[in-house]
Amino acid sequence: MLDSTARISVTGDDYAKERAPQALRIAVFADGAKLSDMLAVHREGSVKGFTTNPTLMAAAGVADYRGFAREVLDVITKLPISFEVFADDFGEMESQAREIATWGENVFVKIPVTDTRGQSAIPLIRKLSGDGLKLNVTALMTLEQVGAVADSIAEGTPAIISVFAGRVADTGRDPVPLMAEAVRMCADRPNLSILWASPREVLNIYQAEMCGCHIITCTPDLIKKLKLRGKDLNEYSRETVQMFFDDGRRARLSI
Repeated sequence: MLDSTARISVTGDDYAKERAPQALRIAVFADGAKLSDMLAVHREGSVKGFTTNPTLMAAAGVADYRGFAREVLDVITKLPISFEVFADDFGEMESQAREIATWGENVFVKIPVTDTRGQSAIPLIRKLSGDGLKLNVTALMTLEQVGAVADSIAEGTPAIISVFAGRVADTGRDPVPLMAEAVRMCADRPNLSILWASPREVLNIYQAEMCGCHIITCTPDLIKKLKLRGKDLNEYSRETVQMFFDDGRRARLSI
């Protein structure tokens, strides 16, 4: 386990290059709700699980939640996949969570850490986990939230704790020490998985792995870029120049 008090930095030539010949230890989950993309990465075998949320579903034009889930689960039967409640009332959240949990053995129910008023979902999380529901608690951004969620999960019941490291970084804070500490806090709870959510670049995958995170969610674009791992930078430079030249020629630019 990494010392959470140490600042961790990753440069282009150290960790990613060192790991280039090896498989990633961290589990990459595909994040999205476009059925064709989900099925494509499943066929390729390039991910270890899937996550969705209402925002992604809206962007993908999903109108029938149950129908969409049924199509996905007809094909993705083994890998873990998270479907999120969309209610803002805790009673309705519970009803939705219990139904979603019946959709498949590989289903995790996503519960936000608070409602839109900032009221804690911990009592609901404790109740659902105590009843054996596999949860993915989402939208966490502080260690206090991580500790509260970890304490609310029943011993032996699988749960994912999704910390939005990318959004933390958007505020100018370095998420790496936070994520390393989140992993340390849950180190004695083998039923808990720390998930690095909302990565902004491929580098975040290597940072998340260095922190000891169990899972990172990636968009299809980031998943495609994983093939660049360890690529020779001189050749990458030449290819970039070639791209500029070809695009300029296609555009018939002149001075």
